[in-house]
Parts: sequence; C-alpha cells; structure tokens
Amino acid sequence: MSADPRDREIAALRDRLSRLSAAGRRLNESLDFDQVLQGALDAACSLIGARHGLMTLLDEGGGVRNFLSSGLSEEEVEQLRSTPDGLSILQVLTELSEPLRLADLETHVRGLGFSEFRTPRPAAPGYRFLAAPMFHRGALLGHVFVGDREDGAEFSPVDEETLALFAAQAALVIANAGAHREERRARADLETLIDTSPVGVAVLDAQTGQPISFNREARRLVSGLLDEGQTPETILDTATCVRADGSELSLREYPMAELLRLGEPLRAEEITLRVPDGRSATVLLNATPIETEDGGVASVVVTLQDLAPLAEQERLRAEFLAMVSHELRTPLAAVKGSVATLLEGGGTLDPAETGQFHRIILDQTEQMRELIGDLLDLARIETGALSVEPEPVDLRPLLDEAANRFAGDAAAHPLRVEPAEDLPLVMADRRRVLQVLGNLLANAVRHSPDPTPIVVSAARDGGQVAVSVADQGRGIPAAQLPKLFRRFSPDASSDGAGLGLAICKGIVEAHGGRIRAESEGPGLGARFTFTLPAAETAAPASATTPAASRRRVRVLAVDDNPQDLRYVRDVLNRAGYAPIATADPEEAPRLMADERPQLVLLDLI
Repeated sequence: MSADPRDREIAALRDRLSRLSAAGRRLNESLDFDQVLQGALDAACSLIGARHGLMTLLDEGGGVRNFLSSGLSEEEVEQLRSTPDGLSILQVLTELSEPLRLADLETHVRGLGFSEFRTPRPAAPGYRFLAAPMFHRGALLGHVFVGDREDGAEFSPVDEETLALFAAQAALVIANAGAHREERRARADLETLIDTSPVGVAVLDAQTGQPISFNREARRLVSGLLDEGQTPETILDTATCVRADGSELSLREYPMAELLRLGEPLRAEEITLRVPDGRSATVLLNATPIETEDGGVASVVVTLQDLAPLAEQERLRAEFLAMVSHELRTPLAAVKGSVATLLEGGGTLDPAETGQFHRIILDQTEQMRELIGDLLDLARIETGALSVEPEPVDLRPLLDEAANRFAGDAAAHPLRVEPAEDLPLVMADRRRVLQVLGNLLANAVRHSPDPTPIVVSAARDGGQVAVSVADQGRGIPAAQLPKLFRRFSPDASSDGAGLGLAICKGIVEAHGGRIRAESEGPGLGARFTFTLPAAETAAPASATTPAASRRRVRVLAVDDNPQDLRYVRDVLNRAGYAPIATADPEEAPRLMADERPQLVLLDLI
C-alpha cells in the first residue's frame, strides 16, 4: 500500500526542518568569525546536498571583500581567481537581491557576455546552480552559492526556499560573529592601550577593595615598595598612605572606598605610598566608580601618575636657576668691582690701568649678553617662535668661518675641517648655523683633554647634508645619550647653564633637520651630527628668493582654542606664509574649497 501524498509531504517537511535545525546548530557552535563563515558554507552544502559551495562577503561599497569555498580544490579556487572573467562574474552575481536557481550556470554566464568562464566538472550535464542573498537588518552582507547536486538532479523550488531560509539564519549568525570579533578587537585594543599607558591603572573590586588588575605602569610604581616574593596585590596590606595634609593611614583605611560606594569620584589627590622600611612613591591619584545598571558600584578604576619625573624636573629647574644666577653674578661682580675701582681711583690710575678695567667691563657685559641671548633663544624655542631665515648657502666657507672664530678658544686642540668634495648648497640661516657650530665646538673643547684633535666634517646624506663635530674626549655613557638635548642638562652642555645643546636642537629642527649624538662610551670620545636640507631638494625653482616663494603658500589652521589659533597665525605671518584661520571645524571644508590652501594644520581632537 503506497503512502498517502500528504504523509510524504509531511515527512519531507519534517526532514527539511530537521536538516535546517542541524545546520542552525552548526552555525551556532562557535563565535569565531572565520569558523562561523566556513561552518555556514559547509552547512549550506550539506543541507542542499551540493558538491560545491561559495560564499562572498561584501564591503560597504558593495564590492567583494572576501570569498571562501567548500568542496573545491585549491587549483579550482585559483582558477576562479586567475580567470580573466572570474571575479567579474562573481561581482555580477553578488548584485542579486533575490534567490537564483539555474539548470546550467555556464550557459547563463555566457549569456551575460562572459566567454572565458569554466565551472568545475559537474556530476551531470549542465552545472546546477543555486544562489541566495544574506540580508541582516536590511543590509546585504553577502551571498551563498551552491552548485552541482550530488545526485545530478536539478535544484528544486524547495531547495531554493530552504537555502533562502538558511541564508537568513546564516546572516544573523555571521553578523553576530562579526560584532563579536569587533568587540574582541576593541577590547584587545583597549587592554593594550591601558597596559602600555604611561599612567598607572588599577581596577579594584568596589565591595571588597581587592585589586582585580594592574597595568604595566602601576606594577612598576609599586614594585619598588615590594619585598622579594610579594605581588602588587599585597600592597594594600603593607603600605600606608600619607595625604597632602600630613595624615597617615593604611591603604585599607583610605576613604576612597566609602566615597566610591556613594558614587563620588576622587580627583587629583597627591598621596605618598610608604612601606615600613621607609621606601616611598609619590603619586597623583584619581579614582572613578564603574556603575552597574541598578546604580550600584561594581568596580573602581584608579589611575596613579608618578610624580617622581615632575620632582626631578623641578630639581633641575631649581639647579638651573641657581646656575644662571651664579653665571650672572660672576660677571656682574667683576663689572661692579671695576666700576668701583674706576670711581674711587679718580685721577690716580694711569691710562693702562684704566683701559684694563674698561676691557674687563666690556668682556663681562658681553658674557652676560650672551647668556641672556641664550635664555631668550630657549624661550623662543619652547614657544615655537624661534625665527630662521634659510637661504642657499655654501657650507665650506661657513665651516671655515666657524673654525676661525673658535681658533683662539681651541688653541690647545688641533682643529681640522674636512668637507666632502661633492657638497651641495644647503638651505641655512648663516647666523644660526654658526651659533650651532660654535656651541658644538665649545662642547667638544670643554669635554676633551689637551691636545686631542677636534674634527669638523660635512658630507651629503641623501637629500640632506650631515655636519659632524667629533672629539676624542671623555665620551658619553649610553644612558646619558637620550638626555643630552633636554633643557637644564649641564653634564654635556657647552655652557655652565645647560642651554647649549638644547638650543642647538631647536635651531636645527627649525631648519627642518635633526641632531643626534653618538659615543662608544666613556673615554672614547663623542660625535655630534646635525643635518640641513640640500638646496636643490628644499628650495623651489626660485631658490634665491625663498621668502617670496613662501608668501605664495596658503596655510589653513583649524583649532578651537583661540589663543593657540592666534599664536599659529602670528607665527605663519612672521614666517612669510599666508595664514587662513578658523575656530569652527564645520567651516574648514568651505575654506578648503574657496581658498585652496597648500597645507592644513588641524587640532588633534
């Protein structure tokens, strides 16, 4: 007795639902994006009974961002990639917004005008083909293509409907997997940012006060307070906190926890963490509660900024002020003594003695003038207002002039000038470059024993010219090299106030160059090298009139800080450019279109 047609239809429907359910379970086995994609495609082939499958993902512009295959060999996939029309056909098929069912894919594609396309060898005459788009919330994510039924039959309308249902389910899972991947990426980026932050970050449980996590800087800050075998998590039990008012209490008694239970953040409180043996670390503390949906506090994010570098900077600043005061008092005392002697001596001094006192006054006032000039230069460098007027310059006579000027001070040191033969002209402000060379030569003499030689050399370095001052003096420890060009670093400076190398750096960078120091170590000498742009690469066609050419350059400056904007505009004006300034970022596109600037300066935010 044959089965009732209705029973067969119900059985087929049950089988279809069972296979859809099984395919759905495969889709939800993982949230890994790549695994979800491959699993979805494999499930589609299994569901429809197809030998081959292809899935495309689209980018925001509708182009094929990626595709993957199932049941195809590497050679067949490569054939699809390398066939002249292969990717073009794929792009055409990804424009489908409805399911597509074909008895022979090759015939259909040739009808579209593509003659080079070849399908994998089918199980039956004609390559059976079925396609379904994957939509999620109205957006087309990609397509599922299956081909070549295992039994050689054509795909049926039921297969088409089944694949469409599966594609809708797959689109949801793929979208969720994509969101999960982006969330993981964002979380990883955030964790990396926090871990590499120069500010210490600690997360505490709001209820127990126990540490949950420390970033790298937070671990470094507390590592100096820990004994061997201790972990940063034990710091709450070992350290006390000294507040700005002098009160001292254990970290567990610190009122932060109570304030955070009330949902109140702490802002910029300076505290000193101290352990019983006297070790301490002073930090600027901020604490912010992380609230739950019901308004409670789940955890506390504490940031700790190490104040030791600021204290060191203040110490250097104080030493600098004391040094400058000494450098000014010494010549001032000589001037005052000479003037007093001249006034008291009246007519009793002979002309030779009077002339000697006049020379002392002149020399000492010149020394004070140079120191004040250095201070003013440093201030201009720090505010970005140091002006240079570069023009095409031949370096050879400039190096000779610097050597001749310094010959008297460096009499005990043989001074050699060795420029390369093929030196191009450089874009340089003669007066400022002479100032750099003078500082570097003074630095070399100051740190070199008599009668070791000093060598000044210059050579082409790509589109720049590198100028070096090398000595055979006491050398520089490796740890000191990164600090040489900082302000108030007298150990390697050319003057007692610690300004020389900082000024050199500012002048060279104002020219568009760079300066560096090299040393093999203590006792092995040092080499200071700075670069200047070659004239043929730095100057436009009218190299002899750089100021005139700069005036034609329009620069748009966009910044919502009026003071910064005014400063940038003034600097550009003084440099000979044509500034266009706006504090409204919404106005920038219009100014770009109307004024056609050649450079735009944007605030980072």
